[in-house]
Amino acid sequence: MRILVIGSGAREHALVWKIAQSKLVDKIFCAPGNGGIGQIAECIDIKAEDVFGLLEFARKEKIDLTVVGPEVALSLGIVDEFEKAGLKIFGPNKLAANLEASKVFSKELMAKYKVPTAGFKIFDNADEAKKYIEKIGAPCVVKADGLAAGKGVVVAKYVDEAKYAVTSMMEDKIFGDAGKKIIIEECLIGQEASILVITDSKEVVALASAQDHKRVFDNDQGPNTGGMGAYSPALVVTAELLKEIMQKIVYRTIDGLVKEGIDYRGVLYAGVMLTKEGPKTLEFNVRFGDPETQVILPRLKSDLVEVMLAATEAKLSKVKTLEWDSRACICVVCASAGYPGSYPKDKEISGLDQVAKLDDVVVFHAGTRRVGDKTLTSGGRVLGVTGLGATIKEAMNKTYEAVGKINFEGIHYRKDIGNKALL
Repeated sequence: MRILVIGSGAREHALVWKIAQSKLVDKIFCAPGNGGIGQIAECIDIKAEDVFGLLEFARKEKIDLTVVGPEVALSLGIVDEFEKAGLKIFGPNKLAANLEASKVFSKELMAKYKVPTAGFKIFDNADEAKKYIEKIGAPCVVKADGLAAGKGVVVAKYVDEAKYAVTSMMEDKIFGDAGKKIIIEECLIGQEASILVITDSKEVVALASAQDHKRVFDNDQGPNTGGMGAYSPALVVTAELLKEIMQKIVYRTIDGLVKEGIDYRGVLYAGVMLTKEGPKTLEFNVRFGDPETQVILPRLKSDLVEVMLAATEAKLSKVKTLEWDSRACICVVCASAGYPGSYPKDKEISGLDQVAKLDDVVVFHAGTRRVGDKTLTSGGRVLGVTGLGATIKEAMNKTYEAVGKINFEGIHYRKDIGNKALL
């Protein structure tokens, strides 16, 4: 098979790395790819948002399956266009992608189909939103309706902080049209877990649980990011709790979409808060998580391509169970100085050759590019250093040993990824 993976981050590197292990695959392309992906796939200079450029390439190269990494391409309707052209593509269509592309759509669907989530109110007027914040007080959560690269959520401890978030999103338009509408919701307390499943609208296959670390600094301090690290399995998600999450959140949501006439094929990712009242949905994503993918796929023993094909063809019932490595996996994100704000680029990365010699460690590239024999930084999140170990502690030790060998000017990473599992 000839496979095209769309995207340029560590998630896409992990997907390409796993797809390359499939006995079904002969050739992998990645558009646009990055410095690490280029070592195992042919990188094509087409942006992930260039739907028709990608479609033309897939036709010309007779691509058998396209795998979409980032949410923006899905929200633009890339799946609809590929399917119109008779091409197989893994991911939800444009209507289904609204589950992530519009938090208003998502919250209204949850309310309608009784999917447990935080109490919320929707606003399209900044003054009204600020009056509401004054009325309910803090802490509260302010969310931009549209896509904001994982940064459109502000967990505000104080009223002034919440009102400033409203000003930034609605008046200063820091996220453009994504902030035309906002949601203000109650602040849920508990531990977070990431639950990812693959579905064809009828059948659902759960992937291993994971726990993401969104804040930029240790002990969950500082602003939200796209994710600073993750580990799998999330030990707080017991078999009993997973069953409850699947029944009350995953199945109700997929059934709700079906009742709305929406066919959902691909990955459904539920960000869940484990509260005293039970699991509640923080948000949905319509694609593989980043950095969750980097800790889930190294534990997957089954052929990922077989599963994705089955979902695309609505034959997921043929996939009975997935086989998993019993070991734990940790991913630590090495970021550029200043991330998630502005950051420098083109800093030379050293130590990757030393890490390549370590057993059970793989480095997934996020924001890198190759210039000659050098690897340079090109993004906020630069690398996802990932290690496997018999226990969470062993995986942490291996991963941080590897991180210690890597350097570039201004390198920043959290030193507590996995600590929550040891408490």
